[in-house]
Amino acid sequence: MFSGKARAYTNIALIKYWGKEDQELIIPMNNSLSLTLDAFYTETQVIFSEEISEDRFYLDNQLQDSKATVKVSRFLDLVRSKAHCNLSAVVQSQNFVPTAAGLASSASGLAALAGAASAALKLDLAPEELSRLARRGSGSACRSIYGGFAEWQKGDSDKTSHAVKIPSAGFENDLSMIFVVVNDSKKDISSRDGMQRTVETSAFYPGWLTSVPQDLAKAKKAIAEKDFVALGEVTEASALKMHGTTLAANPPFTYWSAESLQVMNLVRQIRNNGLACYFTMDAGPNVKILVERKNETALLQALNSHIATQQLVVAHAGPAIKILTEVNGTASTF
Repeated sequence: MFSGKARAYTNIALIKYWGKEDQELIIPMNNSLSLTLDAFYTETQVIFSEEISEDRFYLDNQLQDSKATVKVSRFLDLVRSKAHCNLSAVVQSQNFVPTAAGLASSASGLAALAGAASAALKLDLAPEELSRLARRGSGSACRSIYGGFAEWQKGDSDKTSHAVKIPSAGFENDLSMIFVVVNDSKKDISSRDGMQRTVETSAFYPGWLTSVPQDLAKAKKAIAEKDFVALGEVTEASALKMHGTTLAANPPFTYWSAESLQVMNLVRQIRNNGLACYFTMDAGPNVKILVERKNETALLQALNSHIATQQLVVAHAGPAIKILTEVNGTASTF
């Protein structure tokens, strides 16, 4: 029996990834840049054993159906191939996400699975190798290998597409991200389907791809110079451009709701009143607001005048993936 356990934190892209160049290998159409967060994480244990004949997947203590298990098994096959192992496994995964946060956990989930499975089979992968492996499960998972800021370099092959840590001199610790949960129900169009439709049909998509390198350069310069306003402006612009591509898809669609628009307008109003804050959104209606940590309380007070407290979740910069040792409760990190 071989066992490994890992904890990985989710991340939010500030410069967005939208569209795959290679569906099977999950190689993206563009580079992206993210911030790993402390408030949302997944802990996963993988046990390879001769005593079981097929993989079993438990999520939050519930045995999952064959559809969910097949995805996990396919990912484990990659790890088994690397380790020359043919044992089946029990996967026990626990999501630690605030109730109804509406935050997809695929990034933390697949990163934790990659870390736990590779630790169980003693693959001893370097961070970039683990990032490449996690990418095969979920693209954004490759960024959750690192704490703070990370850039997913698209590359042009399985070997060259992975995330790297962005040096920041601790700038991430000056930031807060506030989640505004406007709707936590299942979205009509999945991220995977939305990306594919946009890449194949959106008249705006070529313009999006052309703009990403400039946005990425602006974001990295802002991080290097600890320039919050510059980082906030390019973060908001990247999100708006990404969502703009969906409006020109065929048929057109949007992840925004009326409540999303209200929150975006509220952020602009607060900013116009002198408090620097900027929004971003992923493939869903919930809004994330970037603010300097010193202004976190002031922003929450401004939001509370319009938004119920239970709709607000506060997060700060999170750490790299941790390989957990159950014997003495210690953890090693990258």
